[in-house]
Amino acid sequence: MNPVVLFEKGSAWTKQKIEGAKDQLDARTPCEEWDVRAVINHLIDGQEAYFQKAAVGEKGTLPSPNPPDLLDGDPVAHYEKTRQATLAAFRKADPEKAMMPMGIAFVDQVVHGTDIAKATGQDATIPPELAEAAFGMVHGNLTPENRGNGFKPEIPVPDDASTQDKLLAYMGRNP
Repeated sequence: MNPVVLFEKGSAWTKQKIEGAKDQLDARTPCEEWDVRAVINHLIDGQEAYFQKAAVGEKGTLPSPNPPDLLDGDPVAHYEKTRQATLAAFRKADPEKAMMPMGIAFVDQVVHGTDIAKATGQDATIPPELAEAAFGMVHGNLTPENRGNGFKPEIPVPDDASTQDKLLAYMGRNP
């Protein structure tokens, strides 16, 4: 599937989770250091400071492990405005040159969407085609050396686990 379409669908799914969480911004998430507010701030900051710029060949700033508090007023509206700007940048991008940042942005949205959903008691089931695409993009690409502080070690899951569970476990989350 086209990476722009994947980002569009994945970020729309995450937007639904943000809508369901807008009154629970202090809820703790599977990202142990972050509450829902921090995860949303991370998603917005990553798009504004890095992914929008990387898509069009500019040097962006990687998201901080301590995201700035960017939320004021309506977190859903802020996320949607940022999401639309990211989509516009992705649509202008040379797909061959921007494939990696677009893929990372997509995976970031859906994985953190599950974090928000789990923290706020929502259905955290990623649409199967999105879970498959995300797992296909990351599986085998995170070595113990390049996980850094941003990713916990992979959690073992049974061979017959769902693709979503494999994705989350690969990203260091207990599915």
